[in-house]
Parts: sequence; C-alpha cells; structure tokens
Amino acid sequence: MKRYVLNFSAKHCIKSLLPPFVVSLYKTLPPLYGYSGDYSGWEAASKKCSGYDSDIILKKVQQSLLKVKNGEAVYERDSVLFDEIQYSWPLLASLMWIAAQKDGELSIIDFGGSLGSTYYQNRRFLSTLKRIKWNIVEQKHFVETGKKLFEDEELKFYRSIEACLEEQKIHAILLSSVVQYMKAPYAFLKEIINHNFEYVIFDRTSFMKHGKDRITVQTVPPSIYSASYPCWFLDEQKFLDLFSAHYDIVERFDALAGEIFIDNKTRGFDKGFIMKRKEQA
Repeated sequence: MKRYVLNFSAKHCIKSLLPPFVVSLYKTLPPLYGYSGDYSGWEAASKKCSGYDSDIILKKVQQSLLKVKNGEAVYERDSVLFDEIQYSWPLLASLMWIAAQKDGELSIIDFGGSLGSTYYQNRRFLSTLKRIKWNIVEQKHFVETGKKLFEDEELKFYRSIEACLEEQKIHAILLSSVVQYMKAPYAFLKEIINHNFEYVIFDRTSFMKHGKDRITVQTVPPSIYSASYPCWFLDEQKFLDLFSAHYDIVERFDALAGEIFIDNKTRGFDKGFIMKRKEQA
C-alpha cells in the first residue's frame, strides 16, 4: 500500500507569473500526479485508473530492500531509496512503548507491510529488544518473495491474519498506508476490531480535512512506476466512532505526508492513531 508526497512549490511559482484567467483555468484542471476527483463509488474511480503491473512494483521493491538488507542503502519507502532514514517517531515510540509493557518483547502483524520496509526502517531500535517477531501479511507474490529472500527468525510472511494467528501470539497490528486502498474500508476495519487485538496502530492514513468520505484517483509519477488507482480520504469522526466502543485512543499524531493536495487544493491530510483495547472489550 503506497503513499507518494509531491512537491508543488515549482507549480505555484509558475502560476504566480500567469494572467489571472489562466490561473483560474489551471485550478479546474486535474493534477498530472497525486490525487484528483470526487467519485460516487469505488467502481467509478476504478474505471478512471490505468492499473499497474504488480510484477514491476514487486521487482523494484525487492531490489531496493535487498540493498537495505545488505547494508548497501540506508532506507527504502515505496521502492524509492533515500540517503537517510525518515522516521515516523510516533510510530517508533508506540512500538517501543508496547514492548516495554511486554517485558521487552514485541510480536506484531504489519498488514500490507511489503517486504519489510517498516521493519528495516526501525531495526536499529528494534534490535535492542529482548525478542522481536515482525509478521507481514501481504499479497501472494510478495509473500513468496519475502519467504525466499527476506524471511528469518524475526521477519515472517503470511497470506492472511488468520494464518499468522495460528502460529504467533500477537501483541499489536500495524496498518500503515493501508486502509485508504481498500475497496470497502469500514468493512475491513470491522474485521480488524473482531480480531480483538490488544493494540491497533494506524500510520499514514488519509482523512478529509473537512467533510465526509471522498474517493479519489491517485496517479503515481512514472519516475517511480506507472500506476493509478482509487484512494479513499476518510471521514475522521466516522472512522473514530467505529472504534469508540472497543478501543481507547492512547495518542493521535500527524503522519509523514501531513496535508495532502486533492485537485490542486489542500483538502486532505495523513494521520496516525495508537489504540488500546478497552478492558470490557
């Protein structure tokens, strides 16, 4: 599940040099890359998407993460390599906080965790724990590659939450840049609640700045790979109401992308939550 942060400063500099009527026209045009549209449903948005070649994406992620694993690169996110690690400090704090309550151990499901991006991002700190079990639930082709090239005593790959729970005792589930790419996000979230995890961590989850749920199309820059697909921006209150009877919010935080442009306007934002199961639940 992917998130791409685009820099619009150059576009705004160009706009400042244009006549007002041209600027007005510009505002009505969908952006070349990023997020656009307000669709009536998932299927309507899907018809506007080109799709993507999952094998190409998998290969790019595999190549990048192997370099990180082998010490040839520092950090990978969404197949892109970086010169320094861009930490989500609230996420890392939540992981270490949970481990502190579990006598220095951490067993987590990273749902949609690719080939281990978040694990490798944080392994400098995770390595100080007494015991770590990082379990990734992913699509079949990612699981096959993960088991072949990345799996070890700490990092495991599964096709489903149920398959993981059969083998592992789990403290928490992490959903980072996942929910907004589900066709039916609220049905999926109800499934997560029904699993009754003690802790649920959300990071890089997209919400509307104002207003109700919105379905957009996300177009990925071809410098990363050619793809476009539907993406939700959720109603934050509706999202929180779903969990209110079952979980307490320990903390909420602004995620890495912060404010997000939709149709050249700032209408969305990325956010994170740390939740703990209520005692009566």
